[in-house]
Amino acid sequence: MKKQKSIVLVGMPGAGKSTLGVLLAKELALDFVDTDVLIQLRENKTLQEIMDESDYMNLRRIEGEVIRAAHLPNHVIATGGSVVYSEEGMKNLAGFGPVVFLNCSAAELRRRIHNYDSRGIAKAPGQSFDELFAERQALYRKYADITVDCDGRNLQQVLDQVLEKLHARA
Repeated sequence: MKKQKSIVLVGMPGAGKSTLGVLLAKELALDFVDTDVLIQLRENKTLQEIMDESDYMNLRRIEGEVIRAAHLPNHVIATGGSVVYSEEGMKNLAGFGPVVFLNCSAAELRRRIHNYDSRGIAKAPGQSFDELFAERQALYRKYADITVDCDGRNLQQVLDQVLEKLHARA
């Protein structure tokens, strides 16, 4: 397969971006970065601490600043779930390589996520998981070059699907 410059993984919290990203980076001999970690390093706080001290819009603002300034060639980039709210940031990330949407159903995500209220998810106060899911689905699809359905697939099967779809684009 032709070597990718970078690959950007997007999807809801719990979709497996970070876990899959490490495996994908090993498979393609790329570096790996999680943009949530970049935010936490810059702010010296967890995502939840940032929101507890201000609000979800501040976390989204910080995330937008971090991804607009990011220079990440030759990486698998696991993004935070709210990255798609920054059009300028997504344009920057998409310039490094294809955007892969890890699509999980709301039911699958509910099965995987048990700390919805303390995970540091940038959502409006009182916004339900279903409301957040619906809002973000359209944005993920807008930016995706590749969509991989994750329901009913184990990690290796999802990895194989991503590799297959990347290969088909090469």
